[in-house]
Amino acid sequence: MLNIAVKAARRGGGIINRATRNLDIIGVKEKAANDFVSEVDREAEQSIIRTLREAYPDHAILAEESGASGSSDYQWIIDPLDGTTNFIHGFPQYAVAIALMHKGTVTQAVVYDPGRNDLFTASRGRGAFLNDQRMRVSKRTSLKASLIGTGLPFSELAHLDIYLAVMRDMIRQSAGFRRAGSAALDLAYVAAGRLDGFWEFGLSPWDMAAGALLITEAGGLVGDLRGESGYLSTGNIVAGTPKVFVQLLQTLSPHLTPALSRG
Repeated sequence: MLNIAVKAARRGGGIINRATRNLDIIGVKEKAANDFVSEVDREAEQSIIRTLREAYPDHAILAEESGASGSSDYQWIIDPLDGTTNFIHGFPQYAVAIALMHKGTVTQAVVYDPGRNDLFTASRGRGAFLNDQRMRVSKRTSLKASLIGTGLPFSELAHLDIYLAVMRDMIRQSAGFRRAGSAALDLAYVAAGRLDGFWEFGLSPWDMAAGALLITEAGGLVGDLRGESGYLSTGNIVAGTPKVFVQLLQTLSPHLTPALSRG
């Protein structure tokens, strides 16, 4: 199943790479305020779904652009191009993300960066890998020494003031933070030790599912804003090395509201 997911991700990535040669002629639509979709998103998604259905015609699909289809204990969760705004501006930080969920548990994960040809993979209980080399989260134990990833609200601005307050605390308490624009790739970077932690509000399952498994298989922790397992349903996620994860939760805790905690 992981090999099929890798095959699908590489096919989607090939479509994305070819499109980078002609960014000025790509059709782009605005789904919501500052939330864009390109014809490349749709073409890559169709290619990914075709590849998965060739191998597993009875599996269910949850994809960012085409939505949910099918009914099965197995469900593929697909983001064909995470970081579309980056992509259409030629900013090279975007990825294909594919996860397989079996009876509510994510069991396979692929995050593929087509521009760098970086392939992040994980199977539950078998570890996480970057280009066939075993990945581990960093060894950092202090938030003060950590580089933290995040994603700023761009479409839904209801929690903007909370974000700004959290960022103020993060500036004081960490070595720095980065907002690169692709949550799936940010989570993969935590798994690879390139970031020491990550938090974001208001994500969708396809943004998180693959990256979360990469992190846990690389020895990190992932949770919602209370450190529990509901991040796929709330859309709010915190991740990091074990000790940095705890310190991130402590930093976020004073800013939580009932609405934010519920997602």
